[in-house]
Amino acid sequence: MVFYRLLDQMSAKNGSPERCRSGIEGLDDILGGGFPRNRLHLIHGHPGVGKTTLALQFLLQGKKEGEKCLYITLSETSEELQAVAASHGWNLEGIHLFDLSSVDDLLKMESQNTLFHPSEVELSQTADMLLKEIARVQPVRVVFDSLSELRLLAQSPLRYRRQILMMKQFFIGRKCTVMLLDDSSSSRADEQIQSLVHGVVALEQLEPEYGAERRRINVEKMRGVRFSGGYHDYIIAEGGIVVFPRLIAAEHARQFKPEPIPSEIAEFDALLGGGFDRGTSNLIIGPAGCGKSTLAIHYATTMAQRGERSAFFAFDENLGTLVHRAETLGQKVSAALQSGLIRLHQVNPAELSPGELTLKIRRAVEEDKVRLVVIDSLNGYTNAMPQEKFLTLQLHELLAYLGHKGVISILVVAQHGMIGHMSVPVDLTYLSDTAILLRYFEAAGSVRQAISVFKKRSGRHERTIREFQLGPEGIRIGKPLTEFQGVLAGVPQFIGDASTMLRQQREFSR
Repeated sequence: MVFYRLLDQMSAKNGSPERCRSGIEGLDDILGGGFPRNRLHLIHGHPGVGKTTLALQFLLQGKKEGEKCLYITLSETSEELQAVAASHGWNLEGIHLFDLSSVDDLLKMESQNTLFHPSEVELSQTADMLLKEIARVQPVRVVFDSLSELRLLAQSPLRYRRQILMMKQFFIGRKCTVMLLDDSSSSRADEQIQSLVHGVVALEQLEPEYGAERRRINVEKMRGVRFSGGYHDYIIAEGGIVVFPRLIAAEHARQFKPEPIPSEIAEFDALLGGGFDRGTSNLIIGPAGCGKSTLAIHYATTMAQRGERSAFFAFDENLGTLVHRAETLGQKVSAALQSGLIRLHQVNPAELSPGELTLKIRRAVEEDKVRLVVIDSLNGYTNAMPQEKFLTLQLHELLAYLGHKGVISILVVAQHGMIGHMSVPVDLTYLSDTAILLRYFEAAGSVRQAISVFKKRSGRHERTIREFQLGPEGIRIGKPLTEFQGVLAGVPQFIGDASTMLRQQREFSR
């Protein structure tokens, strides 16, 4: 509340209009504090995108701030509006509802006039009733639902535009913020109306090939004020619309000490040149079952031992299975979970939007003071949004944001295949600061695993390939595999002494 008052005071000093909060926190962030006061704003979109819900939240916020509010409806009855409010747990008492949905019945006598066209009588009579009701209530906030009905009454673009101009002139000087709802945004008449209003906000609903619908909001126009343009995800939940502002990493830079955080596994820290550095993004790549998630959760337990919090976002694996498997491999996860130092988040790929995931991560960082974020896996992340364009750019902004906050990020990527030639669904090695490669390889009639670090931007690292093993005691990393070549290809060639290799293998497996 204090923040928005300061914004209003600053706006007044700079000559820009004061802001009228929408009641939707994410939308107010996009608008830089809210809708400019004493202006007309158009909210348009197809049926079902949440225009009525947004309008009701706008009026409920005004009611909360002690302002008179008026909802004028030509398309829905008062009972329908009450039902919408009840579905969200809202009480519309104190908000004036003016129902003109039965305008044909109200004007049936006038529509029988033979001197004028019926539409001319209906339009003028309807407009007269609207303006009289506004003059009687003297509201600070008005919602007009919807322009589609007014357009049908006008029947011609010219008369429709003149009617909107008349309404705009009527509101000038009345210190009233007006929200106009419209179901259509494709005709030339709508484009003309957009030129008359102060602000235009578009709501859209997308239908993916699988999973729930996706919704996004775009502030197309807002005269005289700065706002965050482009598309932002939103959902309609019980309790109203929730908007997820698009992340802009550059706005969140802060100072931090870029120190390495050791894993407490000496051989792994030797590979990494000391450990993962704060503020870096780290990619763990490998085939299924090679230990990627175990390595990531080991780092989370290590951070917990230092008293630092971690957030683990699991796309592919059930949380119960993840915890059980980690415990059987020697990871002390349960104690960290009970203390809240590790928080596991199950992500449903079919229901998630990129903006919603970003907001969850931001809240974990800013509210829970998380210092490590794990996304397991990027395969699940990309499968969750197969039709989302510019997904890589969104991920780039997310990693840059975490880097600015000094948070370590670990991204798990499962490769397609087991040995030999393998591929990844999306190549993000150029986005990461560190890239760790896990591999299966065949030697002496057994399947073994190897680990290597082939990229680290933030400092020196070991370029060897070491053996990697998972067991009841946890993660074990052996000496460099100097007697093999072609390990990364999956079928290496042994160039050392066979007896020495067998002895080292027995020692390592103990």
